[in-house]
Amino acid sequence: MFAEERQQLIMELVAASGRASVTDLADRFSITTETVRRDLAALETAGTVRRVHGGAVSPERFSTTEESILERTVQRPSEKTRIAEAALALIPQGRAGSVLIDAGSTTEVLAALLAARTAKGAGSAGAGAGATGDVEFVVITHALPIAARLSGEPGISLHLLGGKVRGLTQAAVGQSTVEAARRIRPDIAFIGTNGISASFGLSTPDPEEAAVKAAFVQSARRIVVLADSSKLDAETLVQFASLKDLDTLITDTNPSPALAAALADAGVEVVVV
Repeated sequence: MFAEERQQLIMELVAASGRASVTDLADRFSITTETVRRDLAALETAGTVRRVHGGAVSPERFSTTEESILERTVQRPSEKTRIAEAALALIPQGRAGSVLIDAGSTTEVLAALLAARTAKGAGSAGAGAGATGDVEFVVITHALPIAARLSGEPGISLHLLGGKVRGLTQAAVGQSTVEAARRIRPDIAFIGTNGISASFGLSTPDPEEAAVKAAFVQSARRIVVLADSSKLDAETLVQFASLKDLDTLITDTNPSPALAAALADAGVEVVVV
């Protein structure tokens, strides 16, 4: 295979998955890692990939790159639904409890599924005991779309954390949000992330979002991260948790060998749906 043909395939692989590692590319094309690095250098010069430690990423993937919640909502819908369904299975039915739902497109799907489940349960109960929510389940969030989806749902006691609303994510951030998060102790926190990597842990581009997420991680009894495959092995500007802070990762593809090993070392349960 000519170098130009190989580089074209590498560019397509990076474009499809968002990143590629030097070792994986070397194995795939039966070439040395030095040859891979030369290919990546040529592609970076051409502006089609951006080199990072251990490989390359899409040129659009910078540490501060962040799409709006509206843009993310329409991306990878089937993967996000499967992840959210697995997360929903962790929320107990028919008894009191509390969950915190972080801002994000996948967590928003979780909120919709939770609303549908509680509405169905209330309908099955009829007008008698249980129809008015004898057992109320507490849901805490700082995300306006999630609060709007759950507001008024039977059987759910909704708690909205206040603060300055960040337009890009439609979520409250700032010191008041962080302080409110530190005063609660939910049973489970469902956390979204922009990146999760073996060396950098969980990260997000915005410092204020990171501060809120860090407070959520420290406050809850159990931390469940919802992350589709585009977030795996990605690193953005601000770390908000280490892998050791997590209990469960729910994703739609098997993590890379390096990330899988780091998750196993940290004792994180990985659920692939």
